Amino acid sequence: MERVAAGAPAAASAPRRAPRRRSLAERLRRDGLRWLTHLLCAGPFLLLLWDGAHNRLTVNPIQEITDRTGTAALVILILSLTCTPLNRYLGWRWTQPLRRPLGLWGFFYAALHLFTFAVVDYALDPGLIWEAIAEKRYVLAGFSAFVLLVPLALTSTRGWMRRLGRRWTVLHRLIYLALPLVILHYVWLVKSDRHIPLLYGAAVALLLALRTPPLRRLGGALRARRRARSGAPPPAAPGPAEDERRAVLPSVR
Repeated sequence: MERVAAGAPAAASAPRRAPRRRSLAERLRRDGLRWLTHLLCAGPFLLLLWDGAHNRLTVNPIQEITDRTGTAALVILILSLTCTPLNRYLGWRWTQPLRRPLGLWGFFYAALHLFTFAVVDYALDPGLIWEAIAEKRYVLAGFSAFVLLVPLALTSTRGWMRRLGRRWTVLHRLIYLALPLVILHYVWLVKSDRHIPLLYGAAVALLLALRTPPLRRLGGALRARRRARSGAPPPAAPGPAEDERRAVLPSVR
């Protein structure tokens, strides 16, 4: 904000309104779904701890932990990709704030998955780990996917969004490469019945297809049709302040 010139009358500057404090009900509506998301995403980890404490991790607990953490990571990362299409095609704007917690929980389970493999199973033996990466293609695909997820998790804060600007959007599109690698990891891991990883792969393919320009234009047409039916006015063109905000805090499309 520009400073008022010296000697200018105080009335020349517009009075600044105090920010309206949100009511308790508004805060609950805004944060309730986010806390519910955290609770549901923590469920697989809490269940894993419970089963481990009660010796319910089957006869091969390392394999059980590896399978559970891998499945949780894949499912939650897929859910994080659904938020933007749900907003674009169905107008569910309440899904947008859930992208970050879902992405971080997906990374958490992916890190647990890798920890179980490298530390618990292979005892951090560099020779054995590199041998597995070189000889088992599913290990290479999974490790590559995790490497791509690391910078996304590290730069998920608003501070990094401001520092990187529009480059943040480009960086976070790595998820579009990481998830297909996760699917490839799963498909190569399964030796017989592959219908489950292929179903996950179909879901990822659909979510990526919904981000292509032709389908994005279809989403814009659907939003315009919904506004016309509801009688809502078209969205106003963004002003300079909104343009600046979008440049500093871009969103992954």
